[in-house]
Amino acid sequence: MRVLITAGPTYEPLDPVRFIGNHSTGKMGYALAEAFAAIGAEVTLISGPTNLPDPAHPHIRTQRVETADQMFAAAAAVAPEADVWVFAAAVADYKPAQVAAEKIKKSGDTLTLELVKNVDIAATLGKTKRPEQFSVGFALETNNEQAHALDKLRHKNFDLVVLNSLRDAGAGFRHDTNKVTLLDAQGQTRIFEVKPKAEVAQDIVDAVLARLPREV
Repeated sequence: MRVLITAGPTYEPLDPVRFIGNHSTGKMGYALAEAFAAIGAEVTLISGPTNLPDPAHPHIRTQRVETADQMFAAAAAVAPEADVWVFAAAVADYKPAQVAAEKIKKSGDTLTLELVKNVDIAATLGKTKRPEQFSVGFALETNNEQAHALDKLRHKNFDLVVLNSLRDAGAGFRHDTNKVTLLDAQGQTRIFEVKPKAEVAQDIVDAVLARLPREV
């Protein structure tokens, strides 16, 4: 089995010093890479900027990127040959319309930035997904969690979506634990309690394996 995993944040530069980013540490995506490799899968881990070392497992190939455009290019190159796609990265939705060549100097009381929408990696690749391929997405929400997660499942052609809420203690960014709900395209929902991300990763791998065609 060949698995594509995106992990971590993306950084969208404003100038040579500053960027737009988020608090993702990449821990969930890296745990998933380890869990898939442990069952013998060949994993390509496309990682945004993190403080985590590259996984040492011989079945994991790590590719480092910085921006959403770079992550999309890397993922698009791997996706056609992968059996399973896991979009665990927290990709920035927007990027600066212009990147300053020099550091932006402080001037005045306000600074106005024009942002443009980034490529939606999961949605764009979802349009090319073949019936035998399996796609997993993540939904980190703060309100109307299940409705937003199901909307992503439908519009991004996911087979399984992993929902976590920032309102749950021990879930989301900067934690070694997570609390997730798995929702699939057949309408099944399974809620898990808070547990270490390595165990959450195993739960997700088990859910994927249970839904894959036997020949994969």
